[in-house]
Amino acid sequence: MNTAHSVWDRVAAVSPHPPAWVVQVAAVCAIVVVLEPHLWRIARNVVTIAHEGAHLIVAALVGRRLNGLRLHSDTSGVAISSGKPTGPGVIVMTFAGYVGPSILGIGAALLLGAQRAVSVLWIGLVVVAVMMALIRNLYGMFSLAVVGAVLFVLVWWGTQDQQVAAAYFLTLFLLFAGPRPVVELQRQRMRRGGAADSDADQLARLSPVPAIVWVVLFMLVNLSVLAVGGWWILRPVGS
Repeated sequence: MNTAHSVWDRVAAVSPHPPAWVVQVAAVCAIVVVLEPHLWRIARNVVTIAHEGAHLIVAALVGRRLNGLRLHSDTSGVAISSGKPTGPGVIVMTFAGYVGPSILGIGAALLLGAQRAVSVLWIGLVVVAVMMALIRNLYGMFSLAVVGAVLFVLVWWGTQDQQVAAAYFLTLFLLFAGPRPVVELQRQRMRRGGAADSDADQLARLSPVPAIVWVVLFMLVNLSVLAVGGWWILRPVGS
């Protein structure tokens, strides 16, 4: 019982708003990771985890059965679920992937605003743990284990300042990272024979809406969320 209370105290801990310079450094670091090709190649694995996690979350919400998950070394992935092959539920589930990191980012921004920075890390750890139960390949298991280990070290042994800084960085990274995979998707689609099974092309087959319109919708959602979430987080810095 005392252990359960101790864990809950950690999860629900109220964290102070960080100094402006911490938020600014976190924002700069997040932008650098998204824009620098070598760093992005590594960090994109986190975006893929968020992308496939969003597919799985929505699949569960619309009543589909979750069958598995694969994450690949080329930063692609696939969330496997079973159920009705067409209909609004499948469309929403398929749409969720490319907007998932951004939506998770703005959810985390809301928690930061409520001074629940540590909760951001705990939620991430729980999501990774659930995904570990569904993973079906070795690289995916390794990828999730690394991310989960980093999060666990932070929530269990990190200082409050380290936890707050990490939560701000993770949130800003998800927000800034959201649009880039959409750009990469469209570039791949423009190559001859590329991305025929992409989420946008699957949505085009599931609906009368062309794939390029879905790509535009992905980008509009992600840019809108970035603008709103970034303003929420960075506004106190300029006040």
